[in-house]
Amino acid sequence: MLQVWLHFVTNSNIYTERTAMFGLLNNSTGEARTDVGAKMLNAVASQSIRHLFTTCEVVDVDIRCHPSSKLLQGSIDSFKMQGRNLVIRRDFHVAEMSFATDAVSIDPSSMLSGQIKLRQPTQAVAQVVLTEAAINKAFTSSLVTQHLVNVTSEAVTNLSGGEPIAFRDVQVQLLSENRVQIWAVTDLPNRDNVPVSMRATLSVERRRRILFSDPEFVPDDVPDDMQGLSEVLTMAFAEILNGMVDFDRFDLDGVQVRVNRLETHGQQLTFSGYAQVDHFPKQ
Repeated sequence: MLQVWLHFVTNSNIYTERTAMFGLLNNSTGEARTDVGAKMLNAVASQSIRHLFTTCEVVDVDIRCHPSSKLLQGSIDSFKMQGRNLVIRRDFHVAEMSFATDAVSIDPSSMLSGQIKLRQPTQAVAQVVLTEAAINKAFTSSLVTQHLVNVTSEAVTNLSGGEPIAFRDVQVQLLSENRVQIWAVTDLPNRDNVPVSMRATLSVERRRRILFSDPEFVPDDVPDDMQGLSEVLTMAFAEILNGMVDFDRFDLDGVQVRVNRLETHGQQLTFSGYAQVDHFPKQ
């Protein structure tokens, strides 16, 4: 059984290793050639996956092939990746991400150019873990805040005299049983700092959208004279959230994520599903 665990290497190391391996592949035969190819495959896979993320703390790649000679024909028994403390698109922090495939077919000659080319798309079991802190940080990113400004739904413009409003200072608390508590603030022409306060249940729609189902207004800590306004604005805010979290907006290069289920555990939110891998990202 061939099992190689390789952490990320620098670009210069990849280049040096690739050059050396190219010579070995040309001058070696049999098992030695296969072992060199396996090391090259791990190195190239690690470097390719690195390019999916803005930054990453750890990415481990585990490629298995038995007998190892199958690698010369481009046949791999399984491919696994585990990552920790990853950043996607600069603002979206992922505590953990993993995916694992069954058999994969690649073009072995593509490794010599420093790439991995799939002969056909493959699917992988995937899991993504987010922390409560990371979710709150995501609500400050431009990709998210653009949906919270210039809100012109009828429910809010009836209160604002036709003027668009903006929601800000969003705070999310993860609760048990896939529930969340969310607070925000908005301003009306005649009233500043109107609070928004809601609870909802997280659910999945069509494996790609996250819904805030069964939203309810939570009057706790909302001043009595603002509760009427706050309840209307809270329901309008829930509608915005339900049109905002679509995994297609976060697809990685060549990797499309689909969610089958989600679970809250303390201050973590775990998504389980699969990844459709159409091609490896280019370095």
